[in-house]
Amino acid sequence: MAGSQRNDRISLEELRYISLFQDLTGAMAYRAIEDEEGGRIFYLVDKKDVGKAIGRDGRNVKMLAKLLNKEVEIVSYSEDLRTMVENLFPGVTIIKVDVSDSGDGKTVYVKVKEDEKGKAIGRDGRKAKRARIILNKLFSVEKVIIR
Repeated sequence: MAGSQRNDRISLEELRYISLFQDLTGAMAYRAIEDEEGGRIFYLVDKKDVGKAIGRDGRNVKMLAKLLNKEVEIVSYSEDLRTMVENLFPGVTIIKVDVSDSGDGKTVYVKVKEDEKGKAIGRDGRKAKRARIILNKLFSVEKVIIR
């Protein structure tokens, strides 16, 4: 595709976010992915470092949010697409994850318990959008459909 850039490259801006994060929290971040429209930044950290990243009573998240003037979210990272999908929807029962790779890019279908659909999508679709942004950067996923 003309004009499209590879999603897996880490930008200078992202390196700055990661450096600041690691200096403040002492936790290792794999990626720092920005949601420019939503004014959010998602830090992807090792499962064992999630608590350290958040800090006591959310102290680190609050400090980062203030410094960056953005909402900060910590997400447990996985190299595996299915595990990463599960990590993006904590507290939601995921029944099945299907990936379809058609000519117009990858689509991830996430089947959740019927009564948890709203929780998975999030207010104004924020959780679904977070999943799409992160999965796009990590796995070149174009769409995330919650069923």
